[in-house]
Amino acid sequence: MSNPKIALIGGGTGSYTLLQELKKLTLNITALVNMADDGGSTGVLRDELGVLPPGDIRQCLVALSDAPQELRDLFTFRFPNGTLEGHSFGNIFLSAVEIMTGSFEDGVRMAGGILRITGKVLPITLDDCQLIMTANAQTVQGQRAIELTNLPPHTKPDLSIAATAHIAPRAAAAISEAEIIIIAPGNLYASLAPALIVDGVAQALAKSSAKVVFVCNLVNKPNHTVDFAVHDYASELERFIAPRQLDYVLYNQDKPSPQLLKRYALEQEHPVIVDQYQLEKAHFQAIGGNFLSHKPIARNPNDQFIERSLIRHDARAVVDAISNLLQ
Repeated sequence: MSNPKIALIGGGTGSYTLLQELKKLTLNITALVNMADDGGSTGVLRDELGVLPPGDIRQCLVALSDAPQELRDLFTFRFPNGTLEGHSFGNIFLSAVEIMTGSFEDGVRMAGGILRITGKVLPITLDDCQLIMTANAQTVQGQRAIELTNLPPHTKPDLSIAATAHIAPRAAAAISEAEIIIIAPGNLYASLAPALIVDGVAQALAKSSAKVVFVCNLVNKPNHTVDFAVHDYASELERFIAPRQLDYVLYNQDKPSPQLLKRYALEQEHPVIVDQYQLEKAHFQAIGGNFLSHKPIARNPNDQFIERSLIRHDARAVVDAISNLLQ
C-alpha cells in the first residue's frame, strides 16, 4: 500500500520514537497529541503564561522534521542556566506564537512549516485539560502529580478531565480518514489515557473503519503498572475507549542484555510480562517481535525538569511490523 493514511495517538517519547520511522513509510502521517501534560518546562509555561501544553507537540514536530539537523537541534535545545534554565526553545516558540496570534494551532502550523515536517501534528483537543485520577478514595489532579502517585498493584483508577475537553475537529477528521490507527507506547495513565478519554475520541474510533494497533510498552512503571502483562495494557486501553476496539497488539520478545537490565534497575523499571495463554485467547491478534533497541541513549544534562526512560523501542523493527500489517 503506497502512502497509507496513518494516525498515531499518544505523546512524548513513545510517539517521538515511532514517528521518526513512520515518516519513511508514508507522507500521510498525522500525530494526534495528548494535551494534558503539565510537567517540566511545559507545566511552568502553562502556569505562568496560561498557554496550552507545547512539550509533546514539539517532540512530534521534531520527529517528523526534514529540516537541517541544526534547526531540529534548536527546537530541542534547553537553556542550561539563568531564568530560562531547563526550558526548551521549541516550547517557548510555540507559546510565543500562541500568545501573539491567540491560536495554538497557528503556532503548531508555523513551527511545522519552519521544520518542514512530513505529515501533520495536531492537538487531540484545543480545550484546557487538567487530568483527574481517583483511586482508593484518593483524588489527585494534574498529569505530573498523577505520574508521581503510587498505585497498589493492578489498581484500575478512574480518570477524567476537570473541565470537559472535546476532540478537535481536525483530529476527528484524521481518525475518520485513517487506514490504520496506532496507539503509541507511553505512560498508561498519564499519557495515553488522557488522549483517549477526551470527549469524542472513543466515538471517532468506533466509527472508523481503520484497524487499530497498540504498540505495547517495553517496561512497567514502578508507580502505576507493577507486574502488568501485555494483555493488562490492552485491557486498560479498551476500558477507556470500548471493548474489543484493538485489532492488533505488538509486543516485545527480545531479551535485554545484562547491561540493559542494569539500566532497567536504575530506572526502577522491569520488563512487561508476556502471558502467552492470555494472548492466545485474546480477541486481538498479538504479534511478538524483537522491538527493543540496544543502542545507547544519553540523557540531556539540561533536561532538569523531568526524568526520561533510557529504554527505547527499535522503531525500525516496529514500523516493519506495521508495514507488514498494511500489506
